[in-house]
Amino acid sequence: MVAKVIDGKVIAADLRARVAVDAARIKREHGVTPGLAAVLVGSDPASQVYVRSKVKQTEAAGMASFEHLLPVNASQAELLAVVEKLNRDPLVHGILVQLPLPAGLDPQAIVAAIDPAKDVDGLSPVNAGRIANGLPALTPCTPLGCIILAKTVHASLEGMNAIIIGRSNLVGRPLVQLLLNENATVTIAHSRTRDLASMCARADLVLAAVGKPEMVKANWIKPGATVIDVGINRIALADGKTRLVGDVAYNEVLEVAGAVTPVPGGVGQMTVACLLVNTLRAACAIHALGQPAV
Repeated sequence: MVAKVIDGKVIAADLRARVAVDAARIKREHGVTPGLAAVLVGSDPASQVYVRSKVKQTEAAGMASFEHLLPVNASQAELLAVVEKLNRDPLVHGILVQLPLPAGLDPQAIVAAIDPAKDVDGLSPVNAGRIANGLPALTPCTPLGCIILAKTVHASLEGMNAIIIGRSNLVGRPLVQLLLNENATVTIAHSRTRDLASMCARADLVLAAVGKPEMVKANWIKPGATVIDVGINRIALADGKTRLVGDVAYNEVLEVAGAVTPVPGGVGQMTVACLLVNTLRAACAIHALGQPAV
């Protein structure tokens, strides 16, 4: 048996297209153009690439994009002032402060300063608390993308045994709440969990977000299980080049699982698409337009 490859590129492209249709509709019917502001502090190359991709895809979806670039030595007060300005800007419905921030800046304080109604990363204490209580909220983009990918394989996740490897605030912890909301039975594990391999082997749905290259092996996977690989790690090759791999040993797991996401081309594609979904939802909520179709 060879697993179905869950093509994040195709699924994300379809999601972005549906966002564009709904964004055009609310602009046509209500005169509202969803607007996303991205704030980048410093010149970290990876962060620059991420922000450029977000700006490009925001504009391609027919939304307004606002970039705010601050020098690497920007102070906490300067960054907070930008966030407060965007909180008050009626043209901005979503605020993204690109992480990680340079040393000396407090990311928790910055995220907490974002208006929860515009917190399209879903990381503010208010949104995190609402998610934990099963209430409607702007949801962290990567976990949301994981749920969407899993539901392209399973119409319902209800009753499934799911295991999450990784307990970060960005992915692991919010995923627990989203899976519980889908009525899955959830185990959260991590690199220090005892007998992790046998725990994984009992799961119908495995979500790997631990940040260790190819940690999850084929003998960890129950035959026919669905595997969602959130990891993205750059490893060195013998010829001096590098390549990207996930937290799952993809080629060997492909022979056992029922479905698996590749790296690259899986979860990473969904993160920006879900950012656009959240921006659209935020714009509709702020203007009391009801929930969008997406």
